[in-house]
Amino acid sequence: MTSLAYIPLFFFSLLLSYFLTSYLARKMKKVGITGRDVNKKNKPEIAEMGGIGFVGAFIGGVLLALALYTFGITALSINTLFIVAALLSILSVSYMGIVDDLINLPQWLKAFLPLLAAVPLVAMSAAGSTSMTIPFIGEVDLGLFYIFVLIPIGLAVAANLTNMLAGFNGLEAGMGMVIFSVMGAIALAHGNDNMAVLFIPMLGALIGFFLNNKFPAKIFPGDVGNLAIGATLAAGVIVGDLESAGAILMVPYVIDFFIKAWNRFPSSKWWGEIKNGELYPVDGKVRGFAQLVMKIAGGISEKNLVLCFIAMEIIFGLIVIALYL
Repeated sequence: MTSLAYIPLFFFSLLLSYFLTSYLARKMKKVGITGRDVNKKNKPEIAEMGGIGFVGAFIGGVLLALALYTFGITALSINTLFIVAALLSILSVSYMGIVDDLINLPQWLKAFLPLLAAVPLVAMSAAGSTSMTIPFIGEVDLGLFYIFVLIPIGLAVAANLTNMLAGFNGLEAGMGMVIFSVMGAIALAHGNDNMAVLFIPMLGALIGFFLNNKFPAKIFPGDVGNLAIGATLAAGVIVGDLESAGAILMVPYVIDFFIKAWNRFPSSKWWGEIKNGELYPVDGKVRGFAQLVMKIAGGISEKNLVLCFIAMEIIFGLIVIALYL
């Protein structure tokens, strides 16, 4: 019965996200906040910073859950300290994304600032558990190392990784939908309302956004959206003590990180070169995971490239389900 309480939260976030991002798709283009869709032949100008819409819908869903819990309308078992701490960290990372979208922050600063955004989660963990659940091993208490090292690094890494594997219509939202479907199902199965109250609204918000972001995209998420996806995953698994599950779901992003690190984190030519409607690595060089897939496939459409990554994420999602359910 408790799980039924998430149905209105899911649909509230989905509908709010859809209408907000539909409005932003028109408004952002009108005021000139746009970005070039570099993977289209004519490179059209597309509305940017759509993440503001789905992050706003996500926050609305979580606040609705807190309201229902506070007034005793649902039987959810929520630790409001944990949820508020997670929200503060996610909002801090999202704010950093807004600033980056507007003035383009240096790479080193984008890597450092999420560490500061982890302060609410650090404070929460200081008053709560310092343990991690590891498959086949069980709970491991890491003490102060977990609080002051793993939490800040985990938030910063997750946020930056989901911001790096991006730039193709529907990719960020599509992979995020898989991530939060899996983690939401695990949260519900385990009766972990602290995780579910973060993951279910984010799932709804991403689906609402995806309807405007899928190929051909009407709006891009921007750094505000990309960073928020990783930050929400990190914050949720921290409050739910399932960090290792989140780490498994991040494997495709980690692969992308190492390929880009090998190429000294290229700031250009990470996209595809269009030939006969298909994408190939620019200059034939592999500068990221997406270009590696293009090269292996010998050319691939943008839509199929995104489907490939979503399928990849589903595989890791099934591994997580096998381990935790």
